[in-house]
Amino acid sequence: MLNGEIRSRIDALWNAFWTGGISNPLEVIEQITYLLFLKRLDDLHTLEENKAARLKLKKLERRVFPEGKDAKGRPYEDCRWSRFKHFEAKEMFEVVDQHVFPFLRMLGGDDSTYAHHMKDARFTIPTPALLAKVVDMIDGVPMEDRDTKGDLYEYMLGKIASAGQNGQFRTPRHIIQLMVELVRPVPTDIMCDPASGTCGFPVAVGEYLRRHHPEILRDARLKEHFHHHLFHGFDFDNTMLRIGSMNMLLHGVENPDIRYRDSLAQDHAGEEEKYTLLLANPPFAGSLDYETCAKDLLQVVKTKKTELLFLALFLRLLKPGGRAAVIVPDGVLFGSSNAHKTLRQLLVEEQKLDAVISLPGGVFKPYAGVSTAILLFTKTNCGGTDNVWFYDVDADGMSLDDKRTELLPPEKLGPVPKGALTAGDHAKNNLPDILTRWRTLGFGVPASAGKSSELQRAPKSSQPGDKAHSPPPKGGTPNPELTRPRTAQSFCVPSRHSRPGLRPLTQPLQGSRPRRSRPPRPRRNPEAPRQTGDGNPAGHEGAGGHAQMRYGVPALAGRTQANTMTLDMFNGLEETDAPPAKAGTPYP
Repeated sequence: MLNGEIRSRIDALWNAFWTGGISNPLEVIEQITYLLFLKRLDDLHTLEENKAARLKLKKLERRVFPEGKDAKGRPYEDCRWSRFKHFEAKEMFEVVDQHVFPFLRMLGGDDSTYAHHMKDARFTIPTPALLAKVVDMIDGVPMEDRDTKGDLYEYMLGKIASAGQNGQFRTPRHIIQLMVELVRPVPTDIMCDPASGTCGFPVAVGEYLRRHHPEILRDARLKEHFHHHLFHGFDFDNTMLRIGSMNMLLHGVENPDIRYRDSLAQDHAGEEEKYTLLLANPPFAGSLDYETCAKDLLQVVKTKKTELLFLALFLRLLKPGGRAAVIVPDGVLFGSSNAHKTLRQLLVEEQKLDAVISLPGGVFKPYAGVSTAILLFTKTNCGGTDNVWFYDVDADGMSLDDKRTELLPPEKLGPVPKGALTAGDHAKNNLPDILTRWRTLGFGVPASAGKSSELQRAPKSSQPGDKAHSPPPKGGTPNPELTRPRTAQSFCVPSRHSRPGLRPLTQPLQGSRPRRSRPPRPRRNPEAPRQTGDGNPAGHEGAGGHAQMRYGVPALAGRTQANTMTLDMFNGLEETDAPPAKAGTPYP
């Protein structure tokens, strides 16, 4: 963890960039990323020198900095961090500008993803004094500690305080951690984020595996898989690729596959059904022309909306049995266009939809106030949707205004808090309750992830107190989530295929062509008292309101005015030909 002194130095450095004329936070992080990469190169060269000294070799096996001088007559040794950091500020500025950055752009001996993204590096620090401050700050941080340098970079990324175009903004770290805990990565997974940005999801997966599967760095084959084959990320912004690659490096991943790729425009022939785990928060405020969209995605659903195209992409990228946790806008759940309905029907009837977790509208502030939800599903290509679990999040541990102030001490924040939470704490942080209820349902266990891999399956973690593998209720014990009222904060909705007597969507009516059958829309039920005291351990009670009927599906209405979640978001999830209730009669 970063101490107060390091945070204060970073804040002072940020102010120095601002007064020096660099006000774009992405450009600030980009310049610091270049310098971190230079320090990394110097560390690698030092390791080679120490190895040669121990083995009494006459030459280094792998030189990072060449012998001799560059085209301008300066020795390459002066390009090393350990050399130029001792120069006077003016000379340091000249060396970095005229010699170090040209060397970075021609760097070809290192075939890592980091070297690839540094080829078009630009030096934009305006003054020698500012450069000297940055070098001193980086040199004063204990970079041999993976946690410290990772937290340092995360702290700087948190200073990105404005949304980009087309809905691009940074996903809060505690939401990322929640999604990773829900899908439970295993060492043999192959994960992908098709809109990787700063690589928040791959970093969180790596940290999860280090905590729950420490054997991943002891077994040679698992370690090779972890550093070179497990992590994949795509983006079409070169600045984000550099920042994301450095974020992975500082969190201890040697060579992830973070590369330039327009996920929605390029064909996916080489990527189809390649990944066992997918986590993403794709941009969802833009649209594409049909001409610029990948044709294989349009075969799944013909639409111009990026949020729907990304969902189609996720289904293309996942292997059968692969799991996904993705953030989508409420429009995906409630949209009435043919494309929206097609994708919802595809998730429910042809794949296995596991859960819909509705997030409050302020989660992404100050970037945006859009209402979103987390979809969790498994690719099966043969259906399998049984009970779809719904959870309506009221609080995530922080205020839902632009300030996003922490409402609890740090040890009680996040999905896996270090301290015990009281009922009052649960009312301010629902994330631990989400995990507790999710695990009682038995979802999220990767039953087939990695089976096709030649790697051995790692044993489950058996750390004391590890709740990640807590078992669901024993056979014969009714799961409370299956019987909770639909006015509660969390509940399950059975699909038609799990209920005998319910007509499947694909069953045609006698004497007609195959089509969806739908009972007539019943009259709206008048307001009725809602059930309270649902047994939620977080201390929540069912809120007042009324339940509606639409296509035979009662709707959850009015838990929160700003974030209402209805059950007919997946039309036909549960259909019946039973007559509507009489006016004034409350539905069960």
